[in-house]
Amino acid sequence: MTTLLVKLPQNPADAAALYDYVLTKDGKKVGEHSRAPVALLPLAGSTGGEVVAVVPARNLSWQQVQLPRGTLGRGFLHEADASRLRAVLEGLLEDRLLDEPARLHFALQPQARTDAPVWVAVCDRDWLRAGLHALEQAGRPASRIVPEFAPDLLTDALHVVGEPDDAFMVFPAGGGVAVWPLSAASVALLNWPQTASLVAEPAVANLAEQLFKRSVTLLPASQCCLQAIESSWDLAQFDLVSSSRARTWKHLSDWMAGFAQAPRWRAARWALLALLAFNLAGLNAWAWKEQALINSKRATIRTILTTTFPHVRVVVDAPQQMTKELAALQRASGTASGRDLETMVSVFGAVAPANLVPDIIDFSSGEMRLKGLRLQPEQVSQIAFKLKPLGYEVSTDSNILVIKQVSVP
Repeated sequence: MTTLLVKLPQNPADAAALYDYVLTKDGKKVGEHSRAPVALLPLAGSTGGEVVAVVPARNLSWQQVQLPRGTLGRGFLHEADASRLRAVLEGLLEDRLLDEPARLHFALQPQARTDAPVWVAVCDRDWLRAGLHALEQAGRPASRIVPEFAPDLLTDALHVVGEPDDAFMVFPAGGGVAVWPLSAASVALLNWPQTASLVAEPAVANLAEQLFKRSVTLLPASQCCLQAIESSWDLAQFDLVSSSRARTWKHLSDWMAGFAQAPRWRAARWALLALLAFNLAGLNAWAWKEQALINSKRATIRTILTTTFPHVRVVVDAPQQMTKELAALQRASGTASGRDLETMVSVFGAVAPANLVPDIIDFSSGEMRLKGLRLQPEQVSQIAFKLKPLGYEVSTDSNILVIKQVSVP
């Protein structure tokens, strides 16, 4: 997947501002890198790629805090919990920050916990919003925001970056990230160990060697920027979560559009269509088989009905017609059926509570209505539960208990 890394400039609101960018296809090798206005940046999103905004090291400060217990929940970056957590951070960091906390954006370290100190990345909120807005207006919405140097990637090396007239040092400090201007005084004060790694961008390599009085390892700015996506940090938190979701959905829609139109996905599209066609054919075959089985069972039932009762010529509802014919045979032979009064009274007496005698019994066409029982709802439910397996349906009509045969058990 193609990834476009864009380093946010110091003044993103300026239409003429230049953005350093790196284009990579595998996230490991630099494919293209340059500097261009935001409108001329490559359109990685149009080919199913993603855009990652990189926050320069000088625009971030790193603060470590101990969060109170219960501060972090499952949805601590959403809605009410996010507001409460931000208020806690503002209170903890108020005395450490030069600007008003309300003007700053906070981002917690990945997998933050309350039982250990956590790192908080801090930057100017308006500046970050302006940079993200400029990318969105240019049709390159960022799906992720990462720091140029993160604590989980900056181990034991000191990086000298920038331009000869504006160079600075980035190095690990107490588990976080420190940024100092590059000068003879700062180098002397830092007293960086001779055995520790010293890395510099080509533009400031000579200056670093002069000040540190030792050779440096060259690391191009593009490669340094590429390493930023290996970090687990994502600065899209708190009030930037919703816009991050919008960017993610935009990225997904762009990828789907690329999948539907890009020539390189033609084989995958044909494979997907073939798979859908195969599954559709399989479902149709399965439905046809099930329908044939149902039709076969219906034909068997109709055959049993017409064979047992030859005078039945038209079959509409075989089970119901067989029930009626069987009841007629029982009546003709003098045998009591489930629709007769004697049978229904006997069945009711077997399941009804003891000493329960109705005042009036009204019987008509397989339906018995018992009046004056004064049953409780739970008693009615119990009687209905016991009579259902015998083919009877029980209901109440005011204070009348109605028992009706619905099927032959």
